Amino acid sequence: MNKEEFILCCDKLNIKINEELYSKFFTYFEMLVEWNNKFNMTAILEEKDVFLLHFYDSLCLSKTVNLFEKKSLCDFGTGAGFPGLPIAIVFPKINVTLVESNQKKCMFLNAVKNKLNLKNVEIINDRIENYSLSEREKFDIVTCRAVTSIPMIIEMATPLVKVNGLLAPLKSNCDEELVKYSYLEKEIGIRLIKKEVYILPINAAYRVIPIYKKDKITDKKYPRSYNSLLKMYKNK
Repeated sequence: MNKEEFILCCDKLNIKINEELYSKFFTYFEMLVEWNNKFNMTAILEEKDVFLLHFYDSLCLSKTVNLFEKKSLCDFGTGAGFPGLPIAIVFPKINVTLVESNQKKCMFLNAVKNKLNLKNVEIINDRIENYSLSEREKFDIVTCRAVTSIPMIIEMATPLVKVNGLLAPLKSNCDEELVKYSYLEKEIGIRLIKKEVYILPINAAYRVIPIYKKDKITDKKYPRSYNSLLKMYKNK
């Protein structure tokens, strides 16, 4: 995805990428490559691939969630900042909290935040299941990208979502999981209200964003320990 393609595809998302915004994305890309020489940030480093598979793909959350209004968003297991940092760059009204357990990746996230002067970003060095215990019902939107399975996401992240808020993970193919683990919706107090399916431009990759709405305060027994969740869902 070259510059013109990025700008055109974002325009179809109703996102206007001016020269200032593009410059921020390009600086982000350069920092990603530079830091990857020291730490393993991502396997995707070609400029055209970073703009398509990291930046544009992250912004596709706006296909189904309104990001133009003032909201709080948590992106957990964010890694090198996806989808949270591209969202923070484009949507300054969104207060973005990035949760990442890897300290070196948090150093990178802080470096990007400072370089791009992103005042709407907070970075938390923690595991999501720990963070969920202390920050319950805090966020309007909770998201992640390529982190783990649907049942793990539902149990570990739902406690963070405000009542009437949304859980919206960015996934590739999760259709079977959505059906298989639908029983968790009633158990944990969320509802699948929409499933956004789309194809990425250029490489035609299949993408799914299931949108869950939270109906009630999450029982404090959730999330259960990470190890117990692994055992619970590994063989199902």
